[in-house]
Amino acid sequence: MELRKYLLPGLISVTLLSGCSLFSGEEDVVKMAPLPKVENQFTPQEVWSTSVGDGVGDFYSNLHPAWLDNTVFAADRFGIVKALDATNGKEKWKVDLSEKTGFFSKNRSALLSGGLTAEGDRVYVGSERGQVYALNSSDGSLAWQTKVAGEALSRPVVSDGLVLVHTSNGMLQGLDQSSGAIKWSVNLDMPALSLRGESAPAVAFGGAIVGGDSGRVSAVILNQGQLIWQQRISQISGATEIDRLNDVDTTPVIVNGVVYALAYNGDLTALDLRSGQILWKREIGGVKDLIVDAGRIYLVDQDDRVIALNADGGVAIWRQSDLLHRNLTSPVLYNGYLVVGDSEGYLHWMNTTDGRFVAQQKLDSSGFQTEPVVASDKLLIQSKDGEVYAITR
Repeated sequence: MELRKYLLPGLISVTLLSGCSLFSGEEDVVKMAPLPKVENQFTPQEVWSTSVGDGVGDFYSNLHPAWLDNTVFAADRFGIVKALDATNGKEKWKVDLSEKTGFFSKNRSALLSGGLTAEGDRVYVGSERGQVYALNSSDGSLAWQTKVAGEALSRPVVSDGLVLVHTSNGMLQGLDQSSGAIKWSVNLDMPALSLRGESAPAVAFGGAIVGGDSGRVSAVILNQGQLIWQQRISQISGATEIDRLNDVDTTPVIVNGVVYALAYNGDLTALDLRSGQILWKREIGGVKDLIVDAGRIYLVDQDDRVIALNADGGVAIWRQSDLLHRNLTSPVLYNGYLVVGDSEGYLHWMNTTDGRFVAQQKLDSSGFQTEPVVASDKLLIQSKDGEVYAITR
């Protein structure tokens, strides 16, 4: 029986103790930075908010809304999935994917975990129980349900007639988009110790690029499920097990034939899409998805610095260090600004030119764990207790 250890990214960034103090009783806790004082240049407006079940509570989860054709799709960990009108937040339909255990018993939680994906006429979501669900977007009815190789912690990705799922035991699987049948599986290798989370693959030109827990980025041909190259972007180093973590849990970004990938305790690396050859590296580690836009890379590092770099060479343009250890979400570009959420329920808006704060907004006392989602003219974000907010600038 294989023994796997998991560490939560949020736990590491907030309560990590240096050296052996975790076991010796020394108090050397990394503390959350105080809330920066911001003079708002504008006031973001809450258009609507609505509850979607009980959220994720204190569990690590990548659940976040999806948006398609003026409909917002959102779910909670227990198994509630809702379709909401993007204009006013009114419920269009609701389904419950929890398992019925008996007439008098409470249903068994579905443990939904990966972010929702809306594509065509279906909505896809995975679970910690290794189930992937495809729902008809018109009414929420179940189109198919498939058992995959392990926990589906990242969002499913749809491309070339396949639904791609990266499981917690290092398997990338391609499911038939119509039926859910497993077409192929690729083993990406697993270390004994890893962060709890998996990267969703990025797709381009008939291939999938995916990060793995062994510090590698892999390229797979979609129609065959064949591995074509692997490149290590993080070397194991350090004295403690935590220091030696080198997961690539961020989704790679592909722009103009270049793959940008980020590893924990590792590097920000640019790779050639065709060969996997390393073009350049910068010593920056993280577990949050990055953005590449207009020749710039925007990312949140593992200490919650927000950083902008030049995409051609990785030269730093600015760093915003006033949000250290506030457990930031991945960043998103919205209405010309860079926006992140934090674990205390604030949204922080930054100027993309120099990283200065332009607005700050408290929304939810339970805090945010997953990134905002741009839905046309609105910004969506889901709190840990299951409240979905729609914001406009």
